[in-house]
Amino acid sequence: MNREFKKVVNSLSIIGENEKLRYKFLELCHEVEQSIKLDNKSVRDEVTSVIIDALHSRVGILRKKVNPELTFNYKYTSKISRELVMSRDPEPDHVWEPQTTKLLIQLSKNIEHILIGGAYFGDQAIIVANSIKNKNGFCHVFEPNHNLFKMLELNTNNNDLANIVLNNIGLWSDDNSKLLLVGEDDSQAHSEVANIDKVDSDTISSISINTYRSKHNIKKIGLIMLDIEGSEYEALKGAEYYLTKSSEEAPNLIFEVHRHYYDWSKGLDNVNIIQYLKEFGYQTFAIRDYQGHVPMGNSPIELIPPDRTYLEGPPHGFNMLAIKNKTLIENDFFRVCYDVSPKLLNHKNPLLHQPFDY
Repeated sequence: MNREFKKVVNSLSIIGENEKLRYKFLELCHEVEQSIKLDNKSVRDEVTSVIIDALHSRVGILRKKVNPELTFNYKYTSKISRELVMSRDPEPDHVWEPQTTKLLIQLSKNIEHILIGGAYFGDQAIIVANSIKNKNGFCHVFEPNHNLFKMLELNTNNNDLANIVLNNIGLWSDDNSKLLLVGEDDSQAHSEVANIDKVDSDTISSISINTYRSKHNIKKIGLIMLDIEGSEYEALKGAEYYLTKSSEEAPNLIFEVHRHYYDWSKGLDNVNIIQYLKEFGYQTFAIRDYQGHVPMGNSPIELIPPDRTYLEGPPHGFNMLAIKNKTLIENDFFRVCYDVSPKLLNHKNPLLHQPFDY
């Protein structure tokens, strides 16, 4: 970063400490994003993000009304934070990934136990727990990052969600591995097994879903959501007790796959985690969604079979749904699509990267 650029960033950070001035600059960024078009590039990613980031570099805890019953506390530390800051809706129905959030709520109906790995500051877990709090439903959440866990705990308490079971520990295939979080962006830090000489205060203990089941005597989990940056496969290897259940008893699964961690060069249907789930009778589908904050209303959840999923582009990730009972998606809430991308992007070819309703 050269000297003059540092001066500009510092100036914006000083302005950003004044909430009214910060909002005025954010409105200008919105106007820029509406007025400028770049070929196959996001104006936010390429132009306004550096301004938005600088404006928030000295800001402490931010707050946002969602749903409208819920209030989220969060720090500006990731793209998730940036997208929430730039939401035009004063009380949106989601924080991040609108279609996945909507799907989580749908699949959580009439379920007693839900497990979420990689809960972050509660962007989806808080909303899901709130949707089942009056139905005797419990949401078991895991977040190994200590700072994020504190924010998750704060959001749980501030929203009076007594049905969230908080776990500051990492999910893995066993209970003996010591893990390290690697990566600067807290929303994308991934777990690695620590070498014996690296074990210190930053090391994270691990637990398998099977062991967690035994400790808490949970006979049935209806839904498992995993967004743990490449550790999804390891976590599911530790969940065989549930995966072997019948289609009526086995949990529905939502999990992320990212090209950094999963090799789909031979097709998405040949990725190890998908092949693993197939052994237990699961069918998988890519979920079409924005990795951002975009109002989707009542648009159906669009799903793509793995062998008909468009995967071209730079390394990227998206969520997948795995089910044993296909009748679950045979209704108007869902739409099965073919030969399109799961990545919904406003700046790319709309035939591949936009919902069919748009």
